[in-house]
Amino acid sequence: MDCSEAQALMHGYLDKELDVMRAIEVEEHLQACRACQEAYHAHDTVRSAIREQATYFAAPEYLQGRILSALPVATKRKAIPRTLSLTWLNFGAALALVSIVTLSVSLYLAGPPQDEHLTEEIISSHVRSLMADHLADVASSDQHTVKPWFNGKVNFSPPVNDLTEQGFPLVGGRLDYIDNRPVAALVYRRRQHLVNLFIWPASHDQDSPAKILSRQGYNLIHWDHAGLVFWAISDLNPTELRELVSIIGRANGG
Repeated sequence: MDCSEAQALMHGYLDKELDVMRAIEVEEHLQACRACQEAYHAHDTVRSAIREQATYFAAPEYLQGRILSALPVATKRKAIPRTLSLTWLNFGAALALVSIVTLSVSLYLAGPPQDEHLTEEIISSHVRSLMADHLADVASSDQHTVKPWFNGKVNFSPPVNDLTEQGFPLVGGRLDYIDNRPVAALVYRRRQHLVNLFIWPASHDQDSPAKILSRQGYNLIHWDHAGLVFWAISDLNPTELRELVSIIGRANGG
């Protein structure tokens, strides 16, 4: 995919209108192209600003003239003081325009809730790791090899555990990109099923209980612990995925 094609698909990508394969192609291009990354962030910033701040529209002066010229002659000649008439016309027109603009912007630009957006990013990263032969940057079942590999690549120390004895051997780790930031990705295996565990710093210190989701044939569990965010995803059945999460929690004091 070249820059022109990526730019043409940018709005569809931002609005979550692309199919999975096209979305992955755009993501791969964005990772490799700094110019398109900057364009993506610029578009995303504009969308966020409009969504968060477009709650008021000041009607321009010429609007009252356009409204008056559009009114029937009989209406214009009603015995209503001019000042009062124009004041209420301005107010009514502004209020109507505010409602229309706000509703239109909300419907057109409002993306999915943040959790849903994050879920889609997790799924895309998981699928990409399976399809692009990029499962692990450091392929090892030795936690003392995988953990130090992240030094200098992320600004935190991800907990790494080899869970071979519990039936979830460590495959390795890699650097990934989620929610506009680099994150640690650990890979575990359960028979023929692969589990991606994404980890990055939380914006708060409070722990949160595990929540399970099912999307596009994948099961996901996310929770916060000790100032870190955890997202586990796999096509593994929910019971065994919960088992892995419980083992990780016990191994890290959760």
